[in-house]
Amino acid sequence: MTKTKSALLLIALFVFAVVTQSVAQCGTFDQAPNKDEAVNNHVIYRQQIKKGDFKAAYPIWKKVFDVAPAADGKRSTQYTDGVDIYKDFLKTETDEAKKADYKKKIVALYDQMAQCYPDEASYAYGRKAYDLLYTFNAPRKEIYDAGMKALELGGEKTEYIVYYPLTEAVLYLFPLKQLSKEEARAAYQKMMEVADLNIKNNKAEAANWQKTKGDTKTAFEAIEDYIFDCDYFKAKLMPAYKADPENYELIKSTYKELVQHGCTKDDPEIASLAAKYDAKASAINAQKTAEFEAEHPALVASKLYKSGDYRGAAAKYREAIAAESDQDKKATLYFSLASIEGRKLGQYSKSRADALQAAKLRSGWGKPYILIGDLYAKTSKKCGDAFESRLAIIAAVDKWAYAKSIDPSVASNANKKIASYRKHFPDKGEAHMRGLHSGSPVKVKCWIGETVKLRVN
Repeated sequence: MTKTKSALLLIALFVFAVVTQSVAQCGTFDQAPNKDEAVNNHVIYRQQIKKGDFKAAYPIWKKVFDVAPAADGKRSTQYTDGVDIYKDFLKTETDEAKKADYKKKIVALYDQMAQCYPDEASYAYGRKAYDLLYTFNAPRKEIYDAGMKALELGGEKTEYIVYYPLTEAVLYLFPLKQLSKEEARAAYQKMMEVADLNIKNNKAEAANWQKTKGDTKTAFEAIEDYIFDCDYFKAKLMPAYKADPENYELIKSTYKELVQHGCTKDDPEIASLAAKYDAKASAINAQKTAEFEAEHPALVASKLYKSGDYRGAAAKYREAIAAESDQDKKATLYFSLASIEGRKLGQYSKSRADALQAAKLRSGWGKPYILIGDLYAKTSKKCGDAFESRLAIIAAVDKWAYAKSIDPSVASNANKKIASYRKHFPDKGEAHMRGLHSGSPVKVKCWIGETVKLRVN
């Protein structure tokens, strides 16, 4: 025999074996050795099933099933009856080997039913998935495979009970990386598609389908961040936003979650949402800033000072002083105001008055007097001729000396200033020519206006 003929023979034998097996699994009464006996046995065991006597039904069912598993070829009852019989046996069976055998036979019956009754294949795989989970606690991959077959084969005709085992299987397998995100997403999308069709077209079961859909959506929220893209989250979140489009918190949460899940401003809806979010956020931030600044004028004053707006800073410090009840804090505010007025705005009289107010509110504080002395020294050359301007230096030294006398913390600074400026006291000869001598009371001109005791070099 040639190799070609041998190969053809092997193929023929394989095909014959497959056909024979298919006939054996899907044989009908017409193909049974004794049709009448098979039909009678079918009627007899069915009566026992109706009575709930599965033990009595089993041997008769087994006899007819062995010769005509598909009954009359028009109904799948002998497969489902076999499932019910073995499931009843499982309730009381204690032998683990027998229990495993019953489970194996139940699964085989579902598979044979799907093969022999293609129109009922979805039903068979759906019930198989259900039993794999709730009766057998089988590996989740087997449950997933059966559930997906039920969906793919049944479409709109799928039973809703398959959703629960299939959902449980997906949620179990995906975190373990035994399902890809594409597979998990495809399962969800198929379930939603079938559910929507039944809610629309299956009036009798619409309520059950509505509940099943809701339960499935809720369950998938556990993994939605990992398997879904922008379109899913748009469909989930945008309806609530559109129902309340001016709710800032809803705008913010919707926009941030959509961006987090890959949505971009290339999408007109996302661009519009982003623009509204930015506008609302800016307005709210401006309002909060205004409220904060109204409640904290001193901080605003400091901010304005750093920006170079000295007049604005001074105005805010006056607001802060008016609002402050704590004497010590008010003293600090007065000193800050005095410093700006004297050092930045040239408002020397105001600066001195506010510095003295600061000193009044905080006893033993030398810094306000240091400031006044600095202003006297700074403006001394504007207080008359050369001799008279030196009188202003005496006034400055007096303030520095007083500062260190009441506040040891400023002594070092005061001493440096005094040492630096003492050499600028009036000339003894000039004082003599004016009829003055050391210790004489002399009034300083210009804004200073103080009377000092003359000291000369």
